[in-house]
Amino acid sequence: MSSPPPAQALSPRPRVGLPGRGWLLAIAVALLAGAAAAVIALTSAGAGAPAHRAGVHARPRLVAEVPDPLASQSFPDPAGARTHARAAAPSVAAAAVSPGAPSLAQVKRQLAQERQLQKAAQGARRGPGFIDPLSGAFTPSGVVPLPISKVIAGGNAIADFPYVYGGGHASFVDRAYDCSGSVSYALAAAGLIAAPETSGQLEHWGKPGPGRWLTVFANAGHTFMIVDGVWFDTAGRAGPHSTRWLRPPPSLRGYVVRHYPGL
Repeated sequence: MSSPPPAQALSPRPRVGLPGRGWLLAIAVALLAGAAAAVIALTSAGAGAPAHRAGVHARPRLVAEVPDPLASQSFPDPAGARTHARAAAPSVAAAAVSPGAPSLAQVKRQLAQERQLQKAAQGARRGPGFIDPLSGAFTPSGVVPLPISKVIAGGNAIADFPYVYGGGHASFVDRAYDCSGSVSYALAAAGLIAAPETSGQLEHWGKPGPGRWLTVFANAGHTFMIVDGVWFDTAGRAGPHSTRWLRPPPSLRGYVVRHYPGL
């Protein structure tokens, strides 16, 4: 009878189970780092996308604003602004425009007829409209597209409001408006802008170059516009409650020129 084989030494079987605390901590840190990287990537992608469409801004780009160099010519009136009535919303001002206003195509046809009638006067331009000396409201001399009628209505609604630097930026509804607040309000009446913008932001509004009916001029500190041949500007007024609709053209040096497509 043979003797049994000698017992062989058995190596211990490796333990299989949950990882230790160190491994759990490492996994958690890795997951958090991955999530943070994803958030940063999404944010970077959003920052690289266009900040606004042509004309109406979906997300106005932030531009550093500097003090208005023409504020002294705008007759600042902080005391008067505190007691001045608030403006209505731009949409309320636009509602005053007749819903039967002509479309852009109708205006083009009427302009073509006018040009035929004025063919004898080579190079003649339609004269500027009427500015009421009492109310300061502007009335165009001829037929204009509906969006331009609404811009004019918006400008008329705040034509004689006080000037206060920063006015009209916390909300369209305010007691006073600075240069960019004024332009923003008028543009908003026609739905050409979504929120009040600074003059620096208006450097990027719409498309480059002058428009047929509406042209905005802007730089880091000041902005104004010309609507159907008449200037809308806080600077150059005759007094603290004078109209923003002006006849004499301002200096155009140092301004970016913008327009809304089709206008």
